Amino acid sequence: MKNYSIKAVCLVISMISPAFSNHHKEGKGWSDLFNGKDLKGFSQKNGTATFEAKAGLIVGITAKGSPNSFLCTDKLYGNFELTFEVKVHNSLNSGIMIRSQTKGNTPEGRVNGPQVEIEASGAKGAESGYIYGEACGGWMTPKNLLKPHKHFKDGEWNKYRILAKGPRIQVWINDVQISDLTDVPKYQAYPKGFIGLQVHGVGNRGPFDVAWKNLKIREL
Repeated sequence: MKNYSIKAVCLVISMISPAFSNHHKEGKGWSDLFNGKDLKGFSQKNGTATFEAKAGLIVGITAKGSPNSFLCTDKLYGNFELTFEVKVHNSLNSGIMIRSQTKGNTPEGRVNGPQVEIEASGAKGAESGYIYGEACGGWMTPKNLLKPHKHFKDGEWNKYRILAKGPRIQVWINDVQISDLTDVPKYQAYPKGFIGLQVHGVGNRGPFDVAWKNLKIREL
């Protein structure tokens, strides 16, 4: 009976060990993009929307009359995998800038570069997860692939995964792949840059808010 028990325990350990090993392997190289306490490592560019660290979240709130506002990482990234969760007001458009820059590379210059869309699905679906060239040519996702969808859950936290490697950018929302885009010319123009959280301008409407949490990145 004693020998049987020892064998059983060994069998259980052998079965669960790979799971622990795989979990450790998946966690290798990941770091927090946001420390959960303050906005250290970020700088605001363009616009007058407000950004604040609150209860483990980054919260962006629109300002009347403001153009697009961006909270940008001070560090620049090239090839990476980025994951986060986001919740956005149904009346607000938002996005994540990747490999981006400012015009003239000055702090006050217009933010430009690839952007992964964030917006509520609404009744007819929307373009969340597609890729837009902010101030650099408009939609990067081909028109024939810009099909409205409802994989973004309105009023809820939505999980994004962005994989940028060379000229290829892939995007998943809530574990559903939305984009798989290869754009060599755009990559040549934007091989590396900051990551920016966008609060879109809303004219004289609002205020509306967008919140992000669990922002994690792994450089490749």
